[in-house]
Amino acid sequence: MNVYELTRALVDIESISENEAAVAEYLLSYLRSLASKTGGQVQTIQTEPALTGKPERSNVLAWWGEPRVTLSTHMDTVPPFFPSREDDEFIWGRGACDAKGIIAAMVAATEQLLHDGSRNIALLFVVGEERNSAGARAAARTPRGSRYLVNGEPTENKLALASKGTLRLELTASGRMAHSAYPELGESAIEKLLDALEAIRRVPLPHDDVLGACTLNIGTISGGRAPNVIPDSAKAELLVRLVGDPAPVRDAYTRAVGTRAELAEILYIPAIRFASVDSLPTTVVSYTTDVPVFGRSWGEPLLLGPGSIHVAHTSEERISKQELAEAVGLYADVVKRLLAVAG
Repeated sequence: MNVYELTRALVDIESISENEAAVAEYLLSYLRSLASKTGGQVQTIQTEPALTGKPERSNVLAWWGEPRVTLSTHMDTVPPFFPSREDDEFIWGRGACDAKGIIAAMVAATEQLLHDGSRNIALLFVVGEERNSAGARAAARTPRGSRYLVNGEPTENKLALASKGTLRLELTASGRMAHSAYPELGESAIEKLLDALEAIRRVPLPHDDVLGACTLNIGTISGGRAPNVIPDSAKAELLVRLVGDPAPVRDAYTRAVGTRAELAEILYIPAIRFASVDSLPTTVVSYTTDVPVFGRSWGEPLLLGPGSIHVAHTSEERISKQELAEAVGLYADVVKRLLAVAG
């Protein structure tokens, strides 16, 4: 298959997070066929049910020689699923740029590298990046000696110098129910929550010279029983895009909330600085990736991939055919350069 055909084949397999089995089986079959012709090996890496509360899911790993450079991205997508289509300029569909087009470009680059005689490379495709990084956690426990990990996310074929971190928080307020005709007999949890949120919004957030501004998103608000009932509970989910140490943000929010509500930390992923390669164009991204979960277990990380993050997770998700084709050569070139350094 060429890179366009493989992209469409992958997009047409629904693989919303926790439902990656079919796309993993497809890639296992494809890579086993490639490995049988080129002297490679293929296996799965299982997640642990305890991490997800659901049955095991499988990462897909293929390697040739002793892995020194690993190309990696994720197989899962966000909902809702919609199949592929193409026109002269783009391939459309869920996962087209995040990250099935990237998988296809990495596979095509590996085929090119093997044809040119390169060895000591690996492909690692993981589950769960869009939810809890369960696949990256499982892979981090089973490193293979790789010196560099080229992680694939939509960067418009530019090497990312840095990515923001994530701090997910949950704000919960409690009150006392009463008939809304007699509000003095109750205590509104929603009003407490709104006061706490307003205080949080007034907290100044840090700025980084490379990553830019730390930002806050109030993602969900829920609570109450009915319009004529004083609400006894309310909750908001917050997400902070971090540019540095999370401690000052945590502390400032805790002081701002005071006794009006309970602030709980749900997830923390640090901001990351990446390695670069001479002469390649660079960028900085505001989203987070699996890289902090991998740590350095699969080598020094780089972040690079075709596609725009601005259409990922949308009904207009697509990837430029030109960018996709360019990514094949770009990945192959980066791998060759890194192999020369890794020895």
